[in-house]
Amino acid sequence: MLVTANVVSSAPNWPHWRGPLHNSVSDEKNVPSRWSPTENVHWKLALPGRSGSTPIVWGDRIFVNVTDRDRLELWAVNRTTGQVAWKKFLGGGNQLKMKHNMSTPSPVTDGEGLWVMTGTGLLRRFDFNGNETWMRDIQKDYGAFGIYWGYGSSPLLHEDSLYVQVLHGMLTDDPSYLLRIDKKTGRTLWRVIRPTNAIRESPDSYTTPAIVKTKTGIELVVSGGDCVTGHDLATGKELWRMNGLNPQNNPSYRLVASVTVLDDLLFVPSRERPLIAMRAGGRGDVSRSHFIWSTNNGPDVPTPVTDGKYLYIVRDNGVMFCYDARTGAEIYGRQRVRSGTYSASPVLADGKIYVTSEDGVTTVVSAGPKFEVLAENDLDGYTLSSPVFVNGQIFIRTDEALWAIGKPRA
Repeated sequence: MLVTANVVSSAPNWPHWRGPLHNSVSDEKNVPSRWSPTENVHWKLALPGRSGSTPIVWGDRIFVNVTDRDRLELWAVNRTTGQVAWKKFLGGGNQLKMKHNMSTPSPVTDGEGLWVMTGTGLLRRFDFNGNETWMRDIQKDYGAFGIYWGYGSSPLLHEDSLYVQVLHGMLTDDPSYLLRIDKKTGRTLWRVIRPTNAIRESPDSYTTPAIVKTKTGIELVVSGGDCVTGHDLATGKELWRMNGLNPQNNPSYRLVASVTVLDDLLFVPSRERPLIAMRAGGRGDVSRSHFIWSTNNGPDVPTPVTDGKYLYIVRDNGVMFCYDARTGAEIYGRQRVRSGTYSASPVLADGKIYVTSEDGVTTVVSAGPKFEVLAENDLDGYTLSSPVFVNGQIFIRTDEALWAIGKPRA
C-alpha cells in the first residue's frame, strides 16, 4: 500500500491537481479504460478557451479555471449533469505565454473553502455557493513576478494554511520567496526569502510545493533555483538544502515538474537531467548525506508518479521509464506511448497508468514491471491538464470541452 502519511485523504474527492494524497494516485476501481468522443462519454461541457489548470472535485461539484479571451473565470459544474452552477470573474489580463496562460494554477479545496490563484497574482477564496470571502493581490503586496513564461505554480493547502511559492529571477532582481497564508482570513502568517545562486532563467520555477513527514516532523518541500529545500511549517525557516539539480550551471534550467513524495523519499525532477531521489529531513547541506540515486532520464514537464514500489517517468516526447523507487534500478526504459508532446502528468489508478498527450490522446499503460499498452483513447482536443478520477469516472479537460468519461457509480 502506498503511504504518504503527510496529507489527510479526502477520497473520493479530488481536491488538488494531484488528487486526494497530492501524489497523482487514485484508489478508484473499475474505472474506464476505453472511450472516444462518441463512446463512453457521460457528458461534455463546452469551454470557451484553453487552460493548463487541472479541475478539482468535491462532492457533486467540479471547479474548473476557464479563459474567455481576456477574461479569467472560475466555474462550478454539477458533477452528475455537467451543468454550470455558477461562474465567477477572477480578473482580466489573460495572455498566452507559449503553451500556457494566466489560468494555469489549479484551484484547491478542503470541502468548505475554495481557493484559486491566477497567473496575474490574484489569490481568492470562495465558499461553495460562489461567494468571495477574501482576495489578495500578491504582486501588489510583494512586487511584480519576474518569471519568463508567466506564473504557473498552484497553491498548496495543508491544514489551516495555504503555501505559495514565487521563485523567479529571469525578469527581476527581486529575491524569490515563500508565503504561508491563513486560509480563513487571507492574512500572511510568514514570508521568507529563498536565496539561490542560479543564473538567468534558472531561478524560475513553475513547480508546486509538497508536504513530507520526516523523523523530525512535517516539512514543506520547494524545488527550483537549481536546488530543493525543506522548510519549517511554523516559521518558513530553511532546514535543509539539496543542490545538484543543475550540475552544468545551465542558464536555462527553469523547473516545471514537481516533487513526488513516497513516505520520506523525494523524487526531484530538474530539466530532465538529473532526476534525484533523496531522503527528506536533515539539516544544512544534505547534497551528499541524503542523496539516494539519480537518473538522466527524467522528465521536463510531466511530474512522475509512484505506486510505492516503482517510479514511472513520462518524458515530454512520450518515452516512458520505470525504476525501482527505492534503489533506482531500471525496470524498463525507452518504451514509447503514441508519438506526441506530453505536458499533463501521469495518473495511476486501478493498476493502470493514464498518460495524456497534448493532442488529447490518453494512453492506458499497465502498472508494474512489464510495459504494456492496454488502450489508446483520442478526444481530439489540445490538452495540458491531468486526468481526474472520482466515483468511477474520469474527467478530462481539453481546450474546447470538459469531458466526463464513464457513468458515476450508484
